[in-house]
Amino acid sequence: MKNSFKIISGIVLVLVLGSCGYDHQSSVFTTSSSVTSTIPDDQSANHTRVPWDYRIVQGTVGDLVGSDMTLLPDNVLLPNDNNYATGDAVWTLQFMDAQIATDARNRSQINLSSWITLKSYKDEQSAEKDIAELKETIVTEVDLVGVYKTEKAGETRQFAVITMPSGNAVKQPVSAEKYEALKKQTKAKVNVEQVHDFENYDTVYAKFRGWAQ
Repeated sequence: MKNSFKIISGIVLVLVLGSCGYDHQSSVFTTSSSVTSTIPDDQSANHTRVPWDYRIVQGTVGDLVGSDMTLLPDNVLLPNDNNYATGDAVWTLQFMDAQIATDARNRSQINLSSWITLKSYKDEQSAEKDIAELKETIVTEVDLVGVYKTEKAGETRQFAVITMPSGNAVKQPVSAEKYEALKKQTKAKVNVEQVHDFENYDTVYAKFRGWAQ
């Protein structure tokens, strides 16, 4: 995806909740098998479900069960859409989502689902092409709220607080050198990893991935 992709207002950040929902719709990444998370489907105001991560896993076709197949070593059942034979090597795209709950004191708790197998591929390159669109890193400029120091037992630690494009604040520890550089600035460039929902691409979970400069 190009770096010009705009982070939507519904982005949810690692430390603070945004307001995006988890709207399930059909997509090219959906298989004919039902995809179910281990996370309760709670849509109350203080709970938010977000796409969390993707990975590519190599496996081997096991038993053929009607029009489906099992994938070893975990015996995951998937549609045999590519007419695989027992013993064939395949690559699968796996997905993990999360539920973030915030209590009355604005403290957050994150519960992760198990890995969910979405789709199979005959070669790793095809799987990498899909995952590159679902999980991407961009460089963007954000507002720098400020920097501060704390001291405990004779040790000093430095922190920076930034405001992401969704309006949520993220606190990150920084080195003494980075602290000195940032305290003179009102803006900062950061690396952001955008994780898109495979069923609704516009649902995005954004993770801070370091300083861009």
